[in-house]
Amino acid sequence: MKRNILIHPDPRLKKVCAPVDDLSDELRALADDMLETMYDAPGIGLAAPQIGVLERLIVLDCVKEEGATPRPLVMFNPEIISASDETSVYEEGCLSIPDQFAEVTRPAEVEVAWMDKNGKAQRETFDGLWATCVQHEIDHLNGKLFIDYLKPLKRQMITRKMVKLKRELARA
Repeated sequence: MKRNILIHPDPRLKKVCAPVDDLSDELRALADDMLETMYDAPGIGLAAPQIGVLERLIVLDCVKEEGATPRPLVMFNPEIISASDETSVYEEGCLSIPDQFAEVTRPAEVEVAWMDKNGKAQRETFDGLWATCVQHEIDHLNGKLFIDYLKPLKRQMITRKMVKLKRELARA
């Protein structure tokens, strides 16, 4: 089931999310809904707070090549174990901040530990777009948005655009 994506500014997007203690069928269904919502948007990542659920759950799939096999990942309680000193810069966007993009510098490689949909512990090292995306989504779980990395003036400008967009959507 497709879910509605919250648009910044929304206080729920600035909250630190609670860890998932017990994997329920409800949470597995939520993960499936999030994947459907992400693919439909279209996006490459989505965090539970973006649909108003304040739990530590993210989904991502950075396979973008035409005809390539999708690789949907569901991560409960994802945690960055280690990050490279080397950095990379990507132009980031966010489904909660539509049509706004900015360059963000992050570690080029990260090792992430998480629990999968079956409750199994997983661990993997990500680089390139995958590394940027997983860090961006984990930031959401900590109440941080990609615009928080920007200079105050640029951040305020984007926030004003989002306030205007929300007003327009409310009228529609």
